[in-house]
Amino acid sequence: MSSMEQHPEPAPELYRPGRWIALSVLVLAVLLVAIDATVLGLATPFLSEDLEPTGTQLLWIGDVYSFVIAGLLVSMGSLGDRIGRKKLLLCGATAFGAVSVLNAYANSPEMMILARALLGVAGATLMPSTLALIRNLFHDARERSLAIGIWGAMASAGAAVGPVVGGFLLEHFWWGSVFLINVPVMAVLVVVGIKMIPESKNPAPGPWDLLSVALSLVGIIGIVYAIKELAAHGGSWEAALAGVGGVLALVWFVRRQFRLPAPLLDMRLFHHRGFSGAVLADLLTILGLSGLVFFLSQFLQLVQGRGPLEAGLAELPAAVGAVTAGLLAGTAARRFSVRVVVTGGLAGIGLSLAAVAAVHKDTAYPLIGALLLVVGVGAGFAFTVTSDVILSSVPKEHAGSASAVSETAYELGAALGIALLGSIVTGVYQGFTAPAGTPPDVAEAAHESLGGAVEAAKVLPEEQATTLVSAAQDAFVDGLGAASAIGAVVLMATAVAAWFLLRGQELEEGIVHD
Repeated sequence: MSSMEQHPEPAPELYRPGRWIALSVLVLAVLLVAIDATVLGLATPFLSEDLEPTGTQLLWIGDVYSFVIAGLLVSMGSLGDRIGRKKLLLCGATAFGAVSVLNAYANSPEMMILARALLGVAGATLMPSTLALIRNLFHDARERSLAIGIWGAMASAGAAVGPVVGGFLLEHFWWGSVFLINVPVMAVLVVVGIKMIPESKNPAPGPWDLLSVALSLVGIIGIVYAIKELAAHGGSWEAALAGVGGVLALVWFVRRQFRLPAPLLDMRLFHHRGFSGAVLADLLTILGLSGLVFFLSQFLQLVQGRGPLEAGLAELPAAVGAVTAGLLAGTAARRFSVRVVVTGGLAGIGLSLAAVAAVHKDTAYPLIGALLLVVGVGAGFAFTVTSDVILSSVPKEHAGSASAVSETAYELGAALGIALLGSIVTGVYQGFTAPAGTPPDVAEAAHESLGGAVEAAKVLPEEQATTLVSAAQDAFVDGLGAASAIGAVVLMATAVAAWFLLRGQELEEGIVHD
């Protein structure tokens, strides 16, 4: 680690011309992936009405993207290190735009699940490439912290822009339009990126081991699928087989990485306590948050009766807090220490989730908005600093692999969170009792999902329909409260772990000579 005082005359090439323009193109990809994730939550009630998925299919539509992207991120990060991160980014952006059209015109739950899975394949090429290219664009540590802050802030901005733009589109067009917005954004990224983003890759990468690619994909998807099935349906031979197979595949993967002269993922990265602590913090934080994120849009629309655009605007405080905190995170971490900023951010999220557990159907918006603001600030501080720690812990030739580990933790946490916490919400929700006299087919449809209950109630007499929807809403809120309480426990435990794992960790100062 080098300081500005030690290198008062940095070499001119360390300040690459056009690096900020290149950054603006990179964050377009991040913005788009974030928008894609958030608009799905808003579109869920409309998608449910049109495609009529079962509760299990609805969860798959929500989390198959994360399953696939988590399974492929390490492989794609390593591929970018080998063939060139710019090349991988532009290919992925082109595929992302094309597959978005398939998502928009899906006409069955099965086709929608497949389209989301293919979008995950394309998305897996984008995220590690963007963060790795930042590592190679910015050699000044303080500039890089700011760049990572902007990168994280744009991800949060996507969480804000997604619901607002998505809400506007859903009030004027059909639900598929929320996916078509990806196409022009990706077109801009590809056209500008060709000229402005410099290529970077590992100068001596070695071969890309296809067996390791298969093992990482099978291992992660097997484990996530097993946990999802166990949480949703209890023990089964299929879940046990998938879980055991996933564990064995990952064990084989790790052992193989230690033996390969050019591993897909250098396992020695995890010997760095700061790197391991930051990755663990990211995974558990997203796990605790994901249930809230996935179900909040449904709460605002189907429980509190807001329109899609109003629901999107209601979620803005989280993004505003995250953007602001992300831009200030590097400065705060250098002034107060990495572990203080990360632990404080995680504790803030945990306390907010504990408060969400007490939210009920008639809770006034100012309280919900304040809780979302605190969640956003906490996430902005924690994620920006952990991303900086992860990138600064490794040599630049391994930037793609390190970025992929960071993103894998994020996506795996999201998949596990939706599977576990989502299944808790669904399990609690399905326990409500339909009013006497409700036809069996209507009651069955109502127990599939809250959107299904609202739709099914339309065939009932007004008084009976109101009773059914009210019971379903109460059950949904109870499920959301249970998931939030568990999320709060996870976040507080993560805050304690981060305090110890990040002890003595500091962000780099000045110019970094790789």
